[in-house]
Amino acid sequence: MLGDGVHKVAAGKLVMAKTRLQMTAPVPLRHVDPLAGVSFHKINDVDPAAYRDLFSRVGKDWLWYSRLSLGDDWLTEHFAQADIDLYTLRLNGRNEALLELSFREPDTCELAYFGLTAKLIGTGAGRYLMNRAIELAWTRPITRFHLHTCNYDSPQALDFYFRSGFTAYAREVEIDDDPRVLGLLPETAAPHVPLIRP
Repeated sequence: MLGDGVHKVAAGKLVMAKTRLQMTAPVPLRHVDPLAGVSFHKINDVDPAAYRDLFSRVGKDWLWYSRLSLGDDWLTEHFAQADIDLYTLRLNGRNEALLELSFREPDTCELAYFGLTAKLIGTGAGRYLMNRAIELAWTRPITRFHLHTCNYDSPQALDFYFRSGFTAYAREVEIDDDPRVLGLLPETAAPHVPLIRP
């Protein structure tokens, strides 16, 4: 465990400051105007290549990479589980959002992934998708709805989660390989995060 103070981090590594948030009872949903041309869908049969494409389009600017190195078999088996639900917002026939809810822990729902592609950011789609996430989570017999975000996520993310009714309860630090160094994301991804090559 790292102690207090400044610690050197090896080149090619990222340091992520994670904030964990939770909601322990349903909250009133915030108003959002109807979204023109956007429809909400559950994805029942997950195609691994299509999933990786959507995951990349939603997350590359925020250095999402954890699912990009996973094989087709892992993704197929993961999304075949009855306690994992995957949803999207569709615009002009193309999936442009990612919402993954996990009910694997008893009495709990994890907002495992939540995000929009650039085509939907700023349209109210994030609020609409979060309203649906809250509704879907609390239709199950849960006592806790939780998620985590980190310092590489959108600068608006943490405040958005607070306004959605989540409260912070823990903080963590994670050190991992930079996915741009590994070739999982292009070197141009997340230009706001300096790439320090080993």
